[in-house]
Amino acid sequence: MHSAVFLIEFGAIILGLGLLGRLAGRFSFSPIPLYLLAGLAFGKGGLLPLGASEEFVAIGAEIGVILLLLMLGLEYTASDLVSNLRTQYPAGLVDFALNALPGAAAALLLGWGPVAAVVLAGVTWISSSGVIAKVLGDLGRLGNRETPVILSILVLEDLAMAVYLPIITALLAGVGLAAGSATLAIALGVAGAVLFVAVRYGRLISRFVSSDDPEKLLLVVLGLTLLVAGVAQQLQVSAAVGAFLVGIALSGEVAEGAHTLLSPLRDLFAAVFFVFFGLHTDPASIPPVVLPALALAVVTALTKIATGHWAARRAGIGVKGRWRAGGTLVARGEFSIVIAGLAVTAGVQPQLGPFATAYVLILVVIGPLTARFTEPVAAALARRRTPVPESGSRGRASSADSATGSPLGPPRSPGGAAAADGGDGAQGAAGVPGVDGAGSVDGRSAPDRV
Repeated sequence: MHSAVFLIEFGAIILGLGLLGRLAGRFSFSPIPLYLLAGLAFGKGGLLPLGASEEFVAIGAEIGVILLLLMLGLEYTASDLVSNLRTQYPAGLVDFALNALPGAAAALLLGWGPVAAVVLAGVTWISSSGVIAKVLGDLGRLGNRETPVILSILVLEDLAMAVYLPIITALLAGVGLAAGSATLAIALGVAGAVLFVAVRYGRLISRFVSSDDPEKLLLVVLGLTLLVAGVAQQLQVSAAVGAFLVGIALSGEVAEGAHTLLSPLRDLFAAVFFVFFGLHTDPASIPPVVLPALALAVVTALTKIATGHWAARRAGIGVKGRWRAGGTLVARGEFSIVIAGLAVTAGVQPQLGPFATAYVLILVVIGPLTARFTEPVAAALARRRTPVPESGSRGRASSADSATGSPLGPPRSPGGAAAADGGDGAQGAAGVPGVDGAGSVDGRSAPDRV
């Protein structure tokens, strides 16, 4: 009887997720908020709490996090990460300062303590590259000059997870300073060793894993990932970091084949993860934190816009492209929930889960809107602030702008297109090596997270 109830419950969950995904696809928005709402509806305090399948859903959620990080690692090569660290680290530092610190400050103001402050800093810091990649494709901006800048910031955030997650794991485990430092040292050592091996011996590793049989390739890559994730978890380094490093170590045809084979599994278990997070959040606990979450969402949306604007300006992108870059980075999603989920599981702060849920729901909905409308709104405000020139000097001013460059933007290129204004030309961004104008990193496609 118990197994029958389990099959009914779990089958209903999967069917419901499929229908919600189709609904989201019909209206061209991310399914993440619908998955979270489904978890709220069938969790503690929801409309129809589930019981028999909860333990299996918890295991599926853990596998979902591992596959999310594995697929993320498959998107990049070790050389990509090294190149981005060397050239774009100032943008990463600005991103951290403008977006992580507001989250930490909010947690402290709410009286949640330093551990919750570090957790909430990660929630507000990391953008959702899954939502962002979809938005860039929907808006036809993959060839824009600002797109490589956006991807570079996402790569740096993803790489920072390899350092941030071990810190969070140590803090949530309640270990002392010495043990926490040892954990971080182990994580950095392992990450550095894997990057070195991937750069020097990546072809040999890929050759060892490679197989012409899709079944064997799937089993070897999935088994290796779960094994390394388990060892990493045992060392308190974080299973997610272990999976991420496995993805980095694989390259070439193996990475492409594994990506194709594992994508459906990633989508399935990642969806289960979002449901699991919602299952452990009481819907009644969300209304009290809606206003603080909304206030923090507004603040961090503005700071993300400022981050993208600064990074694009540093890369030589024009005014319009700067605003588009900033607006595109606003969305938060899967990894904000992953970070909050670690804290919820550890029981750090009861209100942190509802707060993170409300925060992500707000920004995952607002994100596509800011990506679309930030640049037109900024242009409209700029026109309102700019005095209208006298009719007698209008022609001379226009001629001077075309010859020497308008004070409001860069001059046009000889071909007539706005060279630095982030137009539709498929050009790479200045100062962003390893990223081509098609929105890919060294030939790999934009990150495709759920």
